[in-house]
Amino acid sequence: MSSIITTQLTTTPKQKPATEQLGFGKHFTDHMFIMDYTEGQGWHDARIIPYQPLALDPSAMIFHYGQSVFEGMKAYKTAAGDVQLFRPERNFKRLNASNERLCIPAVDEQFALDALKQLLAIDREWVPSEPGTSLYIRPFIFATEPFLGVAPSKNYHFIIIMSPVGAYYSEGINPVKILVEKQYVRAVIGGTGEAKTGGNYANGLKAQEIASKEGYSQILWLDGKENRYIEEVGSMNIFFKINGKVITPALNGSILPGITRDSMLHLLKAKNIDVEERRITIDEVVQAFEEGTLEEAFGAGTAAVISPIGELKWQNRKLTVNDGQIGAVTQMLYDTLTGIQNGTMEDPFGWIVKL
Repeated sequence: MSSIITTQLTTTPKQKPATEQLGFGKHFTDHMFIMDYTEGQGWHDARIIPYQPLALDPSAMIFHYGQSVFEGMKAYKTAAGDVQLFRPERNFKRLNASNERLCIPAVDEQFALDALKQLLAIDREWVPSEPGTSLYIRPFIFATEPFLGVAPSKNYHFIIIMSPVGAYYSEGINPVKILVEKQYVRAVIGGTGEAKTGGNYANGLKAQEIASKEGYSQILWLDGKENRYIEEVGSMNIFFKINGKVITPALNGSILPGITRDSMLHLLKAKNIDVEERRITIDEVVQAFEEGTLEEAFGAGTAAVISPIGELKWQNRKLTVNDGQIGAVTQMLYDTLTGIQNGTMEDPFGWIVKL
């Protein structure tokens, strides 16, 4: 694969949105990175071009068999005006793990990071600086071969687009209400749950639609076999603090190995807080609520960073967590992680990559 990235700059720069108009994933920067894969040639023709629509054949395999993967990461602007990334090498490593599961050719992880840095250098002014804002980065790969046979594609696009964002949830860091799903499942062991692929998210839309109609922000997913073991919350990993110990479901093949999840585990251990990765049932959570030992609960992911949980609805019961308030450990983790990301706190782990 050639290390050369050609560049074509836009002649019609967009007007940048005001901070209060950002939302999440609604606005996009002036440029995008794109690279092609052709069987027998490998990845080639790496280029940065103006953000624009794509032209695809109606028989492109992505439309018919869903062969695609994606990632999500963020760039932050510090008070000094520096732009920095948070653990981007882990995102590209996970992208290749998803590629392996979906039979998509691997990308050179260092080359992908270098391409992202070049794209960021060009669209640097799109990184917002206000508290709580960031530049969301979406690398993705999808099948483009015009063919209706069920087989791995011979052609792909690898694209990186970027979007200035505010808070993922309108509630911000305030606790949200979560509906424990009884009927639908997100993924099963042996499926694609540990890969970051679009089908996992489309699969959850029906349950999310039902939850929203009932006034809940997200779904708490249970395992697809026994419908007892807790897996994820929405598109995030989940943590509970029960009787002084923080517990998160162990990775089992159907749970996405979140980079924010991994960061939380490092922070908890560094703070000498008892933390455990293991299977946990909804019955155990209900029992902890009944005994008064369910102290905190929160989701963790790139988009929202941390989303505290103030209420869980399981069957006909409503389980209030910490009187509906954010817990001390949850707040500490949020403040510490966002402080490292924004450059207001020291990074003892070597997670930050500066441009």
